[in-house]
Amino acid sequence: MSFDPQALGQQAGEVVRKYRGSLIVGGLIGLISGGLPGLFIGAAVAALLAKALVSFLTGGYSPQAIFFKATFCVMGKIAKADGRVSETEIQYAKDVMARMNLSPEKRKEAIDCFTEGKDEQFDIAQVLTPLSRLVQARPEIKIMFLEIQLQAAMADGEISQAEQAVLQQVCALLKMSGPEMAALLARMQAQQAFHQQSYHGHYQPGVSPAELLKEAYGVLGVTEAASDKEVKQAYRKLMSQHHPDKLVAKGLPPEMMDLAKEKTQEIQAAYDRIKTARKAA
Repeated sequence: MSFDPQALGQQAGEVVRKYRGSLIVGGLIGLISGGLPGLFIGAAVAALLAKALVSFLTGGYSPQAIFFKATFCVMGKIAKADGRVSETEIQYAKDVMARMNLSPEKRKEAIDCFTEGKDEQFDIAQVLTPLSRLVQARPEIKIMFLEIQLQAAMADGEISQAEQAVLQQVCALLKMSGPEMAALLARMQAQQAFHQQSYHGHYQPGVSPAELLKEAYGVLGVTEAASDKEVKQAYRKLMSQHHPDKLVAKGLPPEMMDLAKEKTQEIQAAYDRIKTARKAA
């Protein structure tokens, strides 16, 4: 195998980024106890321990693999919650796979996971327990996961009681409170309406500007009474939460980057609509 200094540098940088907290703590302990040599030894030992702990908690699977499997297994569970999977729900799953530009192998894996989730005996705790261990320190990943599942539940126009029961179980396993989920659901419903009522910044026939503006505020999770400062803060927070590169660095499968980009585009469009309306007022 040839020596590739660039690849080696990238790997080293990834280690430092992932385990910088452990490196700092271990390095300081080593520095205090053993001087400069102890600094490097302590940092190295701490990084190895941190990596081993992450591997233990996730069963040896990568965060991306855990997120991917959980996404399509839970999507299948939600789709079958009413007893049968509708054509709309199947189409939503296909659309997600298409938007991810999956390879034939990954597409088959996604379909297999979706099918596994549809099984009445399937327990979503199998895939959500390891995911929960990952997302507690990565709230952006948790939000992205739940947004995908809420869109799946809303694919046929409404969320049934059976689907609500599955979503409540998902929230319990991922340690998301009822009020947090309610706020996220309200944002997702507003985003769906905003997306349906506008296309590339243009009104759809029969949609009033006032109604579109109302949904734009909902996308940001604020009301029309919010100040300019509050609107901007909400916008910046959501853009940061859905930044594709940040999400991938924290465990989002690279194939889902386009889904994150779509989110930022919707948020940007809603914010632009609000700014335009306020300038004209």
